[in-house]
Amino acid sequence: MDNLLESFREAYRNLELLPLLTPKALAKFRVEYGTETIEELLQLVEDSPSGDSKIIFAGHRGCGKSTLLAQFCRQIEDKYFVVFFSISDSIEMSDVNHINILFAIAVRLMEKAQEQEVKIKSSTKDQFYKWFAKRTRTETDEFKVEGTAGFDLFKIITGKLKADATIREEIKQEFLRKISDLIARINEIAAVVESASEKEILVVIDDLDKIDLAVVRQVYEEHIKALFQPNFRIIFTVPISALREVRTISTLRTETNNQIVTMPVSKLFKQGERRLPNAVPIPEPTAMLTNIIYKRISPELIEPETIKKIIVYSGGVLRELVRITNECCRICLRLIRRRPGDLEIKINGEVLEEALINISIDFDTPIGTKDYAILQQTYQDFMPADPQEERFLDLLHGLYVLEYRNAQLWYDIHPIVTELLQRKGELMNN
Repeated sequence: MDNLLESFREAYRNLELLPLLTPKALAKFRVEYGTETIEELLQLVEDSPSGDSKIIFAGHRGCGKSTLLAQFCRQIEDKYFVVFFSISDSIEMSDVNHINILFAIAVRLMEKAQEQEVKIKSSTKDQFYKWFAKRTRTETDEFKVEGTAGFDLFKIITGKLKADATIREEIKQEFLRKISDLIARINEIAAVVESASEKEILVVIDDLDKIDLAVVRQVYEEHIKALFQPNFRIIFTVPISALREVRTISTLRTETNNQIVTMPVSKLFKQGERRLPNAVPIPEPTAMLTNIIYKRISPELIEPETIKKIIVYSGGVLRELVRITNECCRICLRLIRRRPGDLEIKINGEVLEEALINISIDFDTPIGTKDYAILQQTYQDFMPADPQEERFLDLLHGLYVLEYRNAQLWYDIHPIVTELLQRKGELMNN
């Protein structure tokens, strides 16, 4: 029992590691994918005519954007001064706005400069420290020593931004009508860091795709000009649903000069083929997703046929693949404790069925009558009646609907949601 328990525990811990952000995690678990997407990002970064391009990176939640961005940043960090951070680590997600995004960029620039021991003149550094400390109510006396002490200061400031709504509100109110002052300070910091590091700056902000659509509109429509003013390259993430709103996508295309990269979901079937009897998924993405599972869980713990089913039920979304497998591991860990003498426990069809029921309940809870109609229409026509309808965008944002591409754009219902609605009689086959 102990060996089996430990094997599943290790698999469970491995499956919890998503996204892969550290060099150690990337080296151990990363599977090669998204090569063309990385090439697109690299081209836009390196061929920017002015050196201050703003790039939009979009994709479904959980399609592997964060892991891919981490890998991308590692590839180019020798050439650029790369600042890669998650907005969720800097700001409470319910309180994201253009001002605290910009303030977080300034904090992270200084934090990275301290981490890499960039040689900035002491008087300049002290000036920056005092500016940040004043706006975050942080005492500076203990941080005047060179080296890691400064790095600690920005760790503390980041923690305050994350935890203290009052400080975030004060920063917002200070710069609401004088955003140019904040931009000027950011550009001053960037100029000093670029000069001292002898590298051009690239900032990559992850997890902006996880903010609510209402906040997306506010940030990327109403305040996009301010957000794009810093004089260096920035990659912003946005949810795929934001690119389906005419006003939002028009604004993004105009302000970025159409520098928008979309990361597609792994397409396991051609349009409509998943619904055919005995449909066989496309070999290349299937092999890639199989490799992802085997990187995290020993083959003897899972039946090969069950892996194939997990892949199909994931819809090609990497996080859904891991989510389903993780739920299966949790069930097996409970079974091992319930039946300590059973050494044959593994992830099989029965375990998968229980896992899918658990996940389908999570999907079922928030949806109502209007959602059923939208899902039915999308299922029948591979396209909703109105791709810009607010509720459809919410369903797309929440992975109820998945977007695919080949020669044209089309949509399908998440495989777990499909079965859920068929059981409830809310979905009719073509």
